[in-house]
Amino acid sequence: MDIHDYTIIKEGEAEILMHAKNEVFYNKTQVNNRDMSIAVLRTFISKRKQEHEALLSKRTKSATKAAEKDASKTAVEELPNESDIKDGICNGESEGSGEEISHGEPCSISEESVKIGEGKFQRELNQPRVLEALSASGLRALRYAHEVEGIGQVVALDNDKASVEACRRNIKFNGSVACSKVESHLADARVYMLTHPKEFDVVDLDPYGSPSVFLDSAVQSVVDGGLLMCTATDMAVLCGGNGEACYTKYGSYPLRGKYCHEMALRILLACIESHANRYKRYIVPVLSVQMDFYVRVFVRIYTSPSAIKNTPLKLSYVYQCTGCDSFHLQSLGRTISKNNNVRYLPGFGPVVPQECTECGKKFNMGGPIWSATIHDQEWVTSILASVKSMKDCYPAYNRISAVLTTISEELPDVPLFLSLHNLCATLKCNSPSAVIFRSAVINAGYRISGTHVNPLGLKSDAPMDVIWEIMRCWVKIHPVKAQPADQAGSVILSKEPVLQANFARAVASLSKAQAKKVARFLPNPESHWGPKLRAGRQITSKHVSLLGAEAVNGHLNVEDGEEPNGKRQKTEDPASNS
Repeated sequence: MDIHDYTIIKEGEAEILMHAKNEVFYNKTQVNNRDMSIAVLRTFISKRKQEHEALLSKRTKSATKAAEKDASKTAVEELPNESDIKDGICNGESEGSGEEISHGEPCSISEESVKIGEGKFQRELNQPRVLEALSASGLRALRYAHEVEGIGQVVALDNDKASVEACRRNIKFNGSVACSKVESHLADARVYMLTHPKEFDVVDLDPYGSPSVFLDSAVQSVVDGGLLMCTATDMAVLCGGNGEACYTKYGSYPLRGKYCHEMALRILLACIESHANRYKRYIVPVLSVQMDFYVRVFVRIYTSPSAIKNTPLKLSYVYQCTGCDSFHLQSLGRTISKNNNVRYLPGFGPVVPQECTECGKKFNMGGPIWSATIHDQEWVTSILASVKSMKDCYPAYNRISAVLTTISEELPDVPLFLSLHNLCATLKCNSPSAVIFRSAVINAGYRISGTHVNPLGLKSDAPMDVIWEIMRCWVKIHPVKAQPADQAGSVILSKEPVLQANFARAVASLSKAQAKKVARFLPNPESHWGPKLRAGRQITSKHVSLLGAEAVNGHLNVEDGEEPNGKRQKTEDPASNS
């Protein structure tokens, strides 16, 4: 191996060797993704330890109580005779309780007795095993091994020989820590995960495109309470660009509303839940992020045949009006309780009439989507605190801290969001400032917040009729020109407002981050910040718009020995002007 044929790329504490040609996929843009994953993984290890200690304490207390109870019973009975003692009755363990009895006195609870008494429960918590199902260069696996304290074995898989060779080369290049913790295998990730059920504490799926073909095997390979981290980069499909393809891959139909990126997150969560339910398992989302050109979800997976009955309560269809920005959710299921018994029934419907009550237009129907909470706010707070305390450890600290800050202020129980600009576009009116609109909603007795998905998006638990009432009041103060009577905005404004909106500034109209002027939405750090070409594809001059002229010309120089005249002219012009 000639070191001069490779470029050394350093990210965090890991370094990899990348060949000049596009042989193995490496995406610089995914530094945000990798940093966020490391932050979540650190919190997961901490939470996992806390949960184990709490469970151990609970079981030890229950064993102690059982021992004391059994001892008090023995004290009032006649003492065992000598032959009983010889036979070992007193010194033997009571079946399934984990305590010892000796001459009527309670014995101390040994570690071994807790282990035996509690069956499969382990007193010592093993280091978490991580599976990176699609490793490519192995950068992510190497960063996990180097940067996450308490991590155990990291298994990196790929079904491409060149990628596995590159990964093994990078493992050696990163020294003894990487060699001891990371191992690379040439394997189909689906087959490997199916043949290793419930063996990994963490499974990381970050494919080039859709993760749908990996989900069925991934949900089976995670231990109970383990973490599944999943990325989907096929945003055009998830956001409604091709509804049929989305339905075939994810089992859900997308809608092209302003909230389409959040809907993409919720479609992915619903899909993972569907795959998990087939094996009597269910998911609990801890963090769901839309960032750059992809969505990334972090969910914990548990097994419970009874808990999966609640799944229909967490799913909903979405009705989106074709004329105005109104949307409504229809839950798949409902429950009724009678005499401490819970019955699971289909949801009541329909939640909307044939025509929109606001503008008279028809509805498009999409879904089902995950309509329960997509974040665990306790986790978000812990992750953000951890990130801020170790800011020098994250190359993309500014971006991930900004995203986490925005997520921490989202309303957790409100699915999807409104676009204030879209509401005003429907009415053809000037837009109120976000602060004024937020204040009107708060003064009407409802909650409202921003969303990390869109800087102009607003989440609120106010019904759509209240939102339109507020907008009618706004137009009364700021009149608009007359529009054709058949337009959605004209129909909405033809009704007199019943609610008298109060636009006086409310104290809670600004979030804490906004009040402190904390950056929440950052621009891309450089031009052409987006997905790169799949490994193995030849880079040609047609990729200038995707990679940039300098990057394309650099690759052409390596391959052809000279730069095309047309491209040279393009890149030299700005320099000559400066």
